[in-house]
Amino acid sequence: MAMAFYLTLVNMKKIRLSNWIPAFAIMAIIFWFSSQPSDKLPVFSWADAIIKKSGHVIGYALLAFSYWYALDMDKKRRWLAWFLAILFALTDEYHQSFVAGRHPSIWDVLIFDNSGALLSLWLTTLYLKRKRPGVMSDR
Repeated sequence: MAMAFYLTLVNMKKIRLSNWIPAFAIMAIIFWFSSQPSDKLPVFSWADAIIKKSGHVIGYALLAFSYWYALDMDKKRRWLAWFLAILFALTDEYHQSFVAGRHPSIWDVLIFDNSGALLSLWLTTLYLKRKRPGVMSDR
């Protein structure tokens, strides 16, 4: 799988490795949060679920956007950015199965991580279409 990803990157028109720094940073932050045992996580009283699920939405919105940025904001690569975000979400949920007191949840991926990634890419597309009409249509 890593080789296929590498070949995809090599075959792209122009790739700047520095464009991937935000994505790697966000991936590291998500990994750090998911590595925390449940007893080390704060409890937000009645708002606990809302805050933690919002963290999923925001984290994966930023991750999908940073992937798309790394892929030169090419309209044809927008779905690749979404796919990479969901793939990372799946591996992150699997990783949580090894952390004390944590458990993987496919619902986190399907609902919260997916919603964040899709929302981010949709809002960015709308913004780019309004700011620079015609730019998104030819890419």
